[in-house]
Amino acid sequence: MKTLVTGSSGLIGSEVSLFFARQGCTIHGVDNNQRATFFGPQGDTRWNQKRLSDLIPGFIHHELDIRDRQGVLDLVASVKPDIIIHTAAQPSHDRAAAIPFDDFDTNAVGTLNMLEAARRACPDSPFVHMSTNKVYGDRPNTIALSELDTRWDYADPTYEHGIAETFSIDQSKHSLFGASKVAADVMVQEYGRYFNMPTCCLRGGCLTGPNHTGVELHGFLSYLVKCNLEGREYKVFGYKGKQVRDNIHSEDVARFMWEFCNAPRVAEVYNLGGGKANSCSILEAFAVAESFTGKKQVHTYVDENRIGDHICYYSDLRKMRDHYPAWDITISLPETIQQIVTAWRTRL
Repeated sequence: MKTLVTGSSGLIGSEVSLFFARQGCTIHGVDNNQRATFFGPQGDTRWNQKRLSDLIPGFIHHELDIRDRQGVLDLVASVKPDIIIHTAAQPSHDRAAAIPFDDFDTNAVGTLNMLEAARRACPDSPFVHMSTNKVYGDRPNTIALSELDTRWDYADPTYEHGIAETFSIDQSKHSLFGASKVAADVMVQEYGRYFNMPTCCLRGGCLTGPNHTGVELHGFLSYLVKCNLEGREYKVFGYKGKQVRDNIHSEDVARFMWEFCNAPRVAEVYNLGGGKANSCSILEAFAVAESFTGKKQVHTYVDENRIGDHICYYSDLRKMRDHYPAWDITISLPETIQQIVTAWRTRL
C-alpha cells in the first residue's frame, strides 16, 4: 500500500513512516523542514529525514510545502495513495501569535489543500488528521480541581477517566494555534460527513518519544530532558508546576493510526493521549527525568501561565479502546522518558 505522510520528518510523521513501512507499505514523505523556520536551527529536522532515507527501503521524499495548493493537488493526483496520514502543522500555541498568517495557512488552509486533493484523487483512502487537545481551548480549566502535593487533578467524578470527545470546544479561549487547528479539525470531519470519506481527527495530548526535536515552545518532555542533560534552566510557566498532561509515545500513536486505517470509519474523532496512567505534572516529570539522568533539574518559576494553557488535561481513552480493542497503550511514561534520555545523550 502506498502511504503518504505529511510532516514526515517530525516526531509523529517519522514514527508513522517507520511503523507503516514495517507493515509493508511504500512510504511517500512530505516535508520541507518548516519546523526550522518556525523555531530556528534547534527545530531543524533534516537529521530525521536522513534517518528515514537510511532506514526505509524505497522511501520517497517530497520537498513540498502543504500551503502550495497546486503542488499538493498534483502530488496526490500523481501518487494516488491508499492511506494519507496528515501530521504537518505549525505546532506551537505560543508561536502562533507572532506568525498568525503562517499558522493559519499551514494548519487550516494546508489541511484543506490535503482534503480536497484526497477527495479528487483517492476519496476512499483513509485520511488521518493529527489534531490537538487545544481544540477544547481553556474549557478544561472550568472543571473543578483538587490541588495535591505534586499535581492538580479532577475533583469532579464525571472526569475520573479524563476528557471525552463529547467535551465542548465552544465558548473558550483557544490561542490562535488552537483556533487554526479547530478550523482544520472541523473541516476534516465535514469532508468525512459531506463526501462520505473515511476521515478521523486525533486530538492529541502530549505526543512524545525519543525522536522528538523538542524546543521550549513545543515538545514538553523532550525539551525538559534536554535541559536536564545540558544543565540548562527550564522555565515553569504558572500553576506552581503542578499542571498535568497525559503523554503518549509516538509508536502508540502510529499503532492506533494503523488500526484505524485497517478498519476506517467516517468522520470520527478520538482523544489520543496517554490517559490518566501516563499523565504527569511538570514537577513529577522532573523527578522521573532525574531518576534516569542522575542530574538535578535546573529550573525557575514564572508566575504567569501561558495563554489558554490547561491546568489539568488527560484523555479519556474508552472510545478508542471500544472501537479498536486490539489497541492500547504499550509504552509507559517512565519507559518513554528513559528512551528520550538515551536519545538525547546520543545526539548531544
